[in-house]
Amino acid sequence: MFKKKISLMLCMVMTVSILGGCSTKSEAPATETKGDVKIGVVLPLTGSVSSFGKSGQNGIMLLEDQVNKAGGINGRNVKFIFEDDEAKPDTATTVGTKLISNDNVVAVVGPLTSGSCIALGPILTQSKIPMITGTGTNPDVTKKGGEYVFRACFIDPFQGTVIAKFASGDLKAKTAAILYDNGNDYSKGLAEFFEKSFIEAGGKIVAKETYATNDKDFKAQLTKIKPTNPDVILLPDYYSTVGNIAKQARSIDIKVPLLGGDGWDSADLFKVGGEAVEGCYLSDHYSADDTAPLVVDFQKEYKAKYNLVADAMAVLNYDAAKIMVEAIKVAGKTDGPSIKEALLKTNLEVVSGKITFDANRDAIKSAVILKVEGGKFNFVKKLNP
Repeated sequence: MFKKKISLMLCMVMTVSILGGCSTKSEAPATETKGDVKIGVVLPLTGSVSSFGKSGQNGIMLLEDQVNKAGGINGRNVKFIFEDDEAKPDTATTVGTKLISNDNVVAVVGPLTSGSCIALGPILTQSKIPMITGTGTNPDVTKKGGEYVFRACFIDPFQGTVIAKFASGDLKAKTAAILYDNGNDYSKGLAEFFEKSFIEAGGKIVAKETYATNDKDFKAQLTKIKPTNPDVILLPDYYSTVGNIAKQARSIDIKVPLLGGDGWDSADLFKVGGEAVEGCYLSDHYSADDTAPLVVDFQKEYKAKYNLVADAMAVLNYDAAKIMVEAIKVAGKTDGPSIKEALLKTNLEVVSGKITFDANRDAIKSAVILKVEGGKFNFVKKLNP
């Protein structure tokens, strides 16, 4: 009987030890020195903004080729593991958790949309897995994400200010209307910061209307906006929705310029919106017309691989992935804390410009204004922070 009790106690001790070991495994993976360096990527490869995700994937796959041809990361090949979050926050947390627990990635690039970033960031920080998004512009991405979350793009307060200053200064707009998605963090944030900056510049918001995510009919909101006769209308949403709103606005004889942000930047904007988006303006992270050598070389390689001109989503995800790769090289290790410390010291020239990080781990960089003209995004001007 005594021997049975001893055996039982030993089993219990072993069980507790095993469970205790499991509880700490997710905090930080042990540094490996062999095999591929695995980096997770979370992008919307299907769903309403899938063209964004596919462009981002193209950019990162090009980088993978370049890095491995040049000798990899400290002699080890890099392998990007892609997961589709459909631009849905709940899905982002599911696939992000899979990348940590099943694929044992050392870092994550993405997600692409702000809502997914805000959902996934805290999980990665808790697990001490560094994350860098190329396109999540809402301020809460890094604020709520925690110390392991970085971004390679400007934030919405800056983007909203840029659009507002361009509207009031270059377009001489005195009044503006805003139509935005009340269930989308990106859309709400950009609307808020544009409104604040436009009023500070002496402008007046004469109408502000909302809609729900996945709505298709905007006639009621546009009919309310039309009698207010705004000089410009802000549509802070993604290309698929913006093109639809633009067509409906023109159908009821609203002719004023429509304004937006980086969410417009997709060739599919022209497929959806057609002539309705001609003459409109957006803020963005870079221009394909830039003659800087890095931009020219990138466009040449991207065109050779995909027979396409790279849009901002391809560039920004390429840049974010490159920043992460360079940080791992500098760290000389693949554990989360070492990579995070290397990221904090980033001072790198990438396709979309020179990148350093501020105290909030947000990128300090310029923005550009583009005009939708002739089925293209034409460069208008660059604005510095």
